[in-house]
Formats: sequence, structure tokens, C-alpha cells
Amino acid sequence: MSIKPVVVAVFILSLAACSNETPDHDGKERASVSLAQGEVMGIPSPYDDEITVYRGLPYAAAPIGELRWQPPQPAAGWDGVRVADTFADSCFQLRHTSNFVWRREGFPVSEDCLYLNVWAPENAADLPVMVWFHGGAHTSGQGHSLIFDGTTLAQQGVVVVTVNYRLGPFGFLAHPWLSEAAESGASGNYGLMDKIAALGWVKDNVLAMGGDPNNVTIFGQSAGSQSVCSLMVSPSAQGLFHKAIGQSAACVNPLSVDDANGHLRGSALVESLGADSFEALQAADPDALLSAMVESGWEAGSRIVIDGDVLGEWPSQTYAEGRQAKIPLMLGFLANEGEQLFPVDESVTQAGVDGFLNYVAGDLSEDLKAEYDTENLTPGQLQHAVSTDIFMAFGMQRWAEYHARAGQAAYLYFMDHVPPAFHLYMPEQPYLALEGGSRSGGAYHSGDLALVFGSLDKVGYDWTDEDKFISEQMVTHWTNFAKTGNPNQPGEDAWTPFDRERLSTRVINSEPATVGGVRKRILEILASRQPL
Repeated sequence: MSIKPVVVAVFILSLAACSNETPDHDGKERASVSLAQGEVMGIPSPYDDEITVYRGLPYAAAPIGELRWQPPQPAAGWDGVRVADTFADSCFQLRHTSNFVWRREGFPVSEDCLYLNVWAPENAADLPVMVWFHGGAHTSGQGHSLIFDGTTLAQQGVVVVTVNYRLGPFGFLAHPWLSEAAESGASGNYGLMDKIAALGWVKDNVLAMGGDPNNVTIFGQSAGSQSVCSLMVSPSAQGLFHKAIGQSAACVNPLSVDDANGHLRGSALVESLGADSFEALQAADPDALLSAMVESGWEAGSRIVIDGDVLGEWPSQTYAEGRQAKIPLMLGFLANEGEQLFPVDESVTQAGVDGFLNYVAGDLSEDLKAEYDTENLTPGQLQHAVSTDIFMAFGMQRWAEYHARAGQAAYLYFMDHVPPAFHLYMPEQPYLALEGGSRSGGAYHSGDLALVFGSLDKVGYDWTDEDKFISEQMVTHWTNFAKTGNPNQPGEDAWTPFDRERLSTRVINSEPATVGGVRKRILEILASRQPL
């Protein structure tokens, strides 16, 4: 399947290069459609007049005032025809200004942010639906960034939905006061509840936009992928989606995590804030909450918690017992995830890294060390490399193993193609100042995003014919999977499902192939500490 060429006027491309927002549309008016909340009219995509985009549709009420730290409530309806031509504000978050891949700045934020966006082919009917959950460590990001423009995916015959959800302490703070005040007796996971609410909205409304509510694929990257993994074991989400794609993060890490319900970390944040009551916490200034998030260290460990409501146990336990959603799964990771994701701690001593290796590999710690180029790695760099493999490579393969053992199709991939590094959320900014040039960061964490969305013509710099070929591969795999639960072209079987014996893994690069596993010995050693 070839990707439909996108014909765009030069002035539109110029606008795209100067802004993180998509350019204004310049096309025919659309007919309105009827949603549960009222009539809405989309606009033509600025990149293809045959694709309709609906920007900034509310899927839940604004979580402000008494609704802060509450499960999402239904959005209000409206009279007349709502023209969906403007993206909503991003959810409240810090705006990063450092020279980093995920640089974000200069965009409006608000607690009133529970909105989604839809891209659909004109005159679509009963098409597969792909619902995207962005990454950002559960503390930052937005679903309407230019890199997530759904036009190219929609050109392949799917309906694309991107979602904003509560972030940082607004989305994931757990604390005894909040649990005591909650009807469920639990707190935290509000951002995960938002995703479930968005899926409920899709179920109720996507038919009017040409989508099939009974053929929904959820997909996400990094924190969004952790969310996909968690939604597959959440009773609250069952039946709302039918396929899943996880990119570069799982929820089945091998080592235990303290503070399962998040109350200890949440208490540290509240102490830093200086709030002395539930009422004071509820009324806290949002900027003060973000400051306390950083000062308390909460930001560094932001995560989904085991609240006893949305998630009743560690996801690894649910997967180990085969009680996850029985749906097709596609998942994978990149070759150099940690290059820009995890900073190297050069204060680590040899004794320190040896203790770490003993912790993660036990009697096989020396065998594990032998799998790395220790002659050219400092202790900090070695710990960094092993940590990356635990978090990404092992976590993703273990997720695939659990799913395959439950008798479900799991398609595992490994991308080692090196894309140019650029600011994902600030596409108008110049290259990152990587010492070895724009492609010296390896296949870095998030380096697949523009390729999956086919956004090479909208963001970044210096894309080559090879990049475009690989993007076409990925767009085709992702949309094929959304249509059928199989990433292969009809009648082909080049990418075989994962199983423990063959370890079938699709390598994504300029010469794609399916191989019998990657980093086999490393992952075998790490698996010894957490048997299936």
C-alpha cells in the first residue's frame, strides 16, 4: 500500500514551518454531524481537502473547582452548530525551555483541557478508529501537537482521535485526603480515568464521524504506552477498545515499586505545597502545585498508581495470570531509547554499578556485564545502558510474552533506524545541538513519532528518501493492524506473531526483516529475576 501524496500549497508549508499549530484551512465547508452533545461541523484538513478534522471537542466537563481530583464528568451540550476549528488549551503543565528533544513552550495551558480531536475521510462510514494517547511522563504533552496531525493516517482509511488528559498532580496525585473525600475511597489515576472517558465518548459519537465504535484501536507512546498497557487490565476500560498498540514503554517492569497507592509521594508534594487541609489543597493555585511537584521530587516518579478502583493490583500480576483484555496487540521499542531519555549519572562508582547489577541479575550479574562494551563504558554509562534495557527492551518483550502465553496475537517490533533529532513539540526550532550531528542520537526515544504519523512533511528537518520509505512502512503497518489486527498486507505473513520459542521480532529499518529476537542473552538474564 502506498501513502497517498499530500498536495499542499507552498504558502501552507511555509506556515507549518513557522508554527507548532497547523495552518488555517482553505477549503469547502463541511456538513454538520449530530453528536450526543449537539451538532458539530468540522473543517477540511489543511493538508488534504478530502480529510475532515474536528478540533477541540469536549469529552468531559472542565475538571475545575469541586471537580478537581474527581472522576471525569459528562461534558455539557450546546445549542446550534459548533464549528470545531480551534484546538483547545493543553492541560496544565510546566513548559520546558531547555535544549531537549521534548522541548515545549509558548502554548496556552489550562485545567479546562479535557478535549479531543478527530480526523476522518470525507463521506467515511464504519471505518476503523485509532485513538492516540501522547507521552510525556504523565506530566507534559498534548494531543494536538503538529507531529500528531492525523491526516496521513486518515488517508489510509481510518478515523484518528487524539486526546488531552490531566497531567502531573492534576492527573495523578494520590493522597489520604483525596482518598477520604472520594466516593470510591481511592485517589490518583485521574488522567487514566480521562482516557477511559474519552473512549466512552468515542463509543457514543464516532459513528457520526464515519468510525466504527466496534473496531477501536488504542495506541500510545512512552507514558501513553504505559497507559495502553494499564487500560488492558483495568476493569473500567473493558469493551471500549478492540486492539492495542504500545510504543516504547510497558507496565510490567520486573522490579517491585514501593508506595503502590502513591500516598507517600503525594504527602511529600502536599507538605512542600504547605497545604494544611483538604480544603487548602483543593483551592491551591495551579502554579504552586507545579512548583511543589518539582520541589518534592514527585515529578521524577510520576506514574499510574494501584488505587484499588481503576487498577486493583499490579498490572504484571494480571498479565501473569492471563486476565488482561483478549485482543490483538502490537508493541515495540527503539534501539537507543535511553540516549536522551535517561541522563547518565557519572557519580556512579564501580562498586555502585556492581551492586546494581547484582540487584537486577543476581548470580548472573557477571554474565550480564559481559554483554556490554565495558571497556568503553564508565560505571555510570553501564548502569544507564542496563537500566534502559530493563525499562524498555525487557519490559516490552515481557509484555509480548505474557500476551502470547494467554493465546493472543502479539506483534513485536524493534526500530534501529536513526532519524534526525529535532524538537518534537517545537518543530520550527533548529536541530538539537548534538555533538556528532543531527543523527548522532541513535534511534532515540520518540524518534518514531513523525514516522508513525507520516508527519515528515510537517515537522523536523533533513528527512531523506530512506526516512520516507520507513515512514510509509510504519503508517502501513499501524493502519493495517487497526483494520484487521494484523500489521501485514493482506495475504502476506512477513511479520509473524511473537512466541517464546521463536521470539519473532520485526526489525524496522531500510531493510525490514523478521528475526528471532534482539538482545537475546541480555533479556534472558533479566528474565531470570522475574520468571513468567
